[in-house]
Amino acid sequence: NEATCVIYSRELATLLETKQNKKKTTSLSLKLYFSPGQSQLIGPPQPIVAIVGDDIVLPCHLDPAVDAFDMIVEWTRPDLDHRLVLLWRHGWELEHKNHLSYEGRTSLFMEKLKNGDVSLKLSEVKLSDEGKYRCFIPSLDRESIVELVVEALDSTPCGLLVLECESKGWYPEPELFWLDAEGKLLSAGAPETVRGPDGLYTVSSRVTVEKSHNNSFTCRVQQLNFFFVYIYDSPALYVAIVFAVIFVFMSILAVLFRLVAPSMLVCLLLLHVLLFPFYCFFIYYYYYYYYYLMFSDFLWLSCVSCHSRMTECLCL
Repeated sequence: NEATCVIYSRELATLLETKQNKKKTTSLSLKLYFSPGQSQLIGPPQPIVAIVGDDIVLPCHLDPAVDAFDMIVEWTRPDLDHRLVLLWRHGWELEHKNHLSYEGRTSLFMEKLKNGDVSLKLSEVKLSDEGKYRCFIPSLDRESIVELVVEALDSTPCGLLVLECESKGWYPEPELFWLDAEGKLLSAGAPETVRGPDGLYTVSSRVTVEKSHNNSFTCRVQQLNFFFVYIYDSPALYVAIVFAVIFVFMSILAVLFRLVAPSMLVCLLLLHVLLFPFYCFFIYYYYYYYYYLMFSDFLWLSCVSCHSRMTECLCL
């Protein structure tokens, strides 16, 4: 890239005066070359406002202009778990690396890349597209933040109304549905769910209803209960199980030795007597441990089942 600078020199013009004593101005051409490292990524100072369903452009360009066609250009959203919105690498767009919700909806202007324009074109804008976007060129270590605000425009026929609902900070993934004033389910499309980098879910939905002065609608977001039962495995339990196995094994040996050597039966019976306290401990420990857990888990599950996380938004 180059720029032309014209320098006017009165002293030089005086030396070149003609016989008619007419001053002439001599111009010198100076070419200025800019290093790519001096360029800055420039974005809009104000948020970009878009309407649901529109195609919009998130501006971002290098100033001074530098050919960015063979550079790496990254467009990301820091608030998403998979942040990549678009990746341009050395003349190719790696679409398979994009976030699933942006697949097939993002692109760069290839003919403008040589002029340093790395603006992002986003098609069919959704409510979930709202947020801050980061334009980044690693080779220059330059970045710019562009904020996108998404609004809905009621383009439905007269007498109809579009209701919107969005809820954040859920885990696990919640379910969303609409209810009318009588508590009946409304027919609506599948809600849109996005998972953030913190692992929490954001769910949103739209529904079209008839306008009415006496009607109200409810957007309900809730989760199904789920439980974890943790059973502590005490070493004493394993010891008791081992003695139980020994008891069964020695009983079998007692029957066998009774047929071969009756004197061995006396020794085995004495050994059983010595181990009797351990058998009692095993029986007591096993039944106490098992039934205590069952009873305590029953009480705990009963208490938790009375509470469910639910959020409602009443639309009047």
